[in-house]
Amino acid sequence: MPQRTNGRASRFLWVLWWKSSSLIPISGGKMDLKKIQAEARAVSDQVFDELAPQVERVAQEMVACLKAGNKIMACGNGGSSSDAQHFAGELVNRFLMNRRPYAGLALNTDAAVLTSIGNDFSFNEVYEKQVQGLGRSGDILVGFSTSGNSGNILLAFEAAKEMGIKTVAFTGGTGGKMLGLADLALVVSCSTHTPRIQEGHETMMHLICERIEELMEG
Repeated sequence: MPQRTNGRASRFLWVLWWKSSSLIPISGGKMDLKKIQAEARAVSDQVFDELAPQVERVAQEMVACLKAGNKIMACGNGGSSSDAQHFAGELVNRFLMNRRPYAGLALNTDAAVLTSIGNDFSFNEVYEKQVQGLGRSGDILVGFSTSGNSGNILLAFEAAKEMGIKTVAFTGGTGGKMLGLADLALVVSCSTHTPRIQEGHETMMHLICERIEELMEG
């Protein structure tokens, strides 16, 4: 990288450096788009052909929860935490319809709460304690975990079970330990590849959001 100097010479050197650096070859193999496309299609086919009845049931349960004045909580880790936030945002604001807000809450958004619990106790308890403090019988807890074995979600599901809170698992592969705790499960079983599983989760989440609006506002 050239040292900064004044004037036209400086600009010339920076342009020259940028152009030369952009020509540096990237190491590694070529991305297999055909393989990725086939995997994505397999996930999409499973969602629409096999999991559609479960998606409908989850939507029906969530509508019953909301109509009873209860709320839907969601949690996840990493990319799946973004799915939890995304889902809560669609509920509170809107998906397709301009309508009243629904009670949705992502448990991974409050930095003070998360770091307090993580620091004083453990990361595994960051969702369990929030469920115990914020959850009520009749609520629904949604957990996003591509492996189905995220420790903090397992503890949250156990707490929910004790409190009369229904649980919905979004997972993949064999489903992991969440299957033994969840009341309802949406498992992308055709893949063990995290990106493909997350793509399936997002598709199902969107289908659920659209169906909730249809049933709530229809």
